[in-house]
Amino acid sequence: MRLGDILARKGRADAAAIEAALERHAGEGRRIGEILVAERLVSEKDVLEALAEQWSLPWLSAIPEEALDPSLVAQLPVEWARRHSILPAHVNGRPSAVIDDPARIAELEQLSLILGASVEPVLAPRAEIQRAIDRVYAQRSESAGDLIREITAAAPREAVSPAASPAEDLLRDAEGAPVTRLVNQILLDAARTNASDVHLEPFENHLRIRFRMDGRLYDRPSPPKHLEAALTSRLKVMARLDIAEKRLPQDGSARVRIGDRELDIRVSTVPVAEGERIVLRLLRRESAAHSLEELGLRHQAAAAFRRLLALPQGMVLVTGPTGSGKTTTLYAALRELDTDRLNVMTIEDPIEYQLPSISQIQVNPRIELTFARCLRHVLRQDPDVILVGETRDLETAEIAVRAALTGHLVFTTLHTNDAPSAPQRLMDMGVPPYLLADALCGVLAQRLVRRLCLYCREEAVISEAEAAPWGPCAESLAGQRHFRARGCERCLEGYAGRTGIFELLLINTEAAECIRAGARRDALRAAAKAAGARSLMEDGLVRVREGETSLAELARVIGVA
Repeated sequence: MRLGDILARKGRADAAAIEAALERHAGEGRRIGEILVAERLVSEKDVLEALAEQWSLPWLSAIPEEALDPSLVAQLPVEWARRHSILPAHVNGRPSAVIDDPARIAELEQLSLILGASVEPVLAPRAEIQRAIDRVYAQRSESAGDLIREITAAAPREAVSPAASPAEDLLRDAEGAPVTRLVNQILLDAARTNASDVHLEPFENHLRIRFRMDGRLYDRPSPPKHLEAALTSRLKVMARLDIAEKRLPQDGSARVRIGDRELDIRVSTVPVAEGERIVLRLLRRESAAHSLEELGLRHQAAAAFRRLLALPQGMVLVTGPTGSGKTTTLYAALRELDTDRLNVMTIEDPIEYQLPSISQIQVNPRIELTFARCLRHVLRQDPDVILVGETRDLETAEIAVRAALTGHLVFTTLHTNDAPSAPQRLMDMGVPPYLLADALCGVLAQRLVRRLCLYCREEAVISEAEAAPWGPCAESLAGQRHFRARGCERCLEGYAGRTGIFELLLINTEAAECIRAGARRDALRAAAKAAGARSLMEDGLVRVREGETSLAELARVIGVA
């Protein structure tokens, strides 16, 4: 029975629509089902059901994870699978070819030849097949270490020219040169392990590769020393850097794809004694989509911080060392603003993530486009909310403070150890205390601590020796039960992932008077404690008591000896 007749019998489309589609099929050569779906006369599901009946085949509305088998695609180039929209998988316990058009007999025969076994066709929507292709190819067990061994065994001294691609797909490796494949595999391994940075460090007799995962550096399989020049050149080409310049530091960026997911990479090179040291910062766009609670702010603190977001004017500071998640917190805050009714502008160095409906400016000191100069011009753009990526000097600080006093809500970051130190830092820069007292509304200090692995953490009792370094908290800590890191195959040294600990200082009347009087950090801390604020240490100890992190990890992060 014809496809159109089946659809008509099922009541999915009327006879006139089917006849019109048949006429277009004769003239254009497109499939009947494709024409009917394009004109929204039937759904893709309707067509799949009819095709399954016509060909007596099973069909899937979604491809389950258990059907995917990386070993089935080991010999199948990802380009071929994507181009033909065919995926080998296990369906009902049998090797099958998931396809959207069973009439493509030639492609099914090609797949059988590649796999060396016959496969049964199973129907599924084209978009679902493409998503499943990306998932299964990302699961392949090949690692950079496997590829390094393969390259070393095949051609110990092979010279390879680095090929370039503006948006490299890391899953494509079938036809790439060995070093291109190796770079792709290193980046794919980094993405799989959620590494934030990749370090390539040259030494006299070897090349070292390390990934930063959950804030710590871990060694990875290292390529042979003779591949160093080719690897360096390949990465420079990807980042559009000068491959001939080896004497000066260079900064660039690249963009790669893992299936339908894009990854931005910041590339930094510096000359060292034994070559060029390269650090890659991996920026995941989904990292900017977290809520304040997902970042670790508890309900009371999150509600108080949201009240700061609702202010019509003022300055809000986010403080902490490099890598403590300040930018991610500010992005989460900006995403909660009503950008349809507010003009939100940012000044950043660099722009880490593109935010929808927000104008973002990249500073460029080489052409004297500094934070201060950008801020002056942004104030002429009728902004409601301004994010200044970092306040580094008095000029930027003074303009930001005056902007906060003249009807703008200003967010910026500082490098201070805790919240009460932030006003003092601005006053030390030269900001007049009376201006700062009127402009500043709140300070959020933060750190990132590693989460304990829920599968292997072990319960213990805090001894008096372990509690002693914690000062006024020591007496309450001694004898309490907590969890320690142990380590298993699911985690890294007993930890998996990170969360934030926070200290929120709201500038109330007492705190503002302390700033106006030029009071130092201790006076502000006393005012904050009197208002019920929780310090970084106290917030971290709450996470320790709840089993979210360990006492040792908290001590490492906040510097308790």
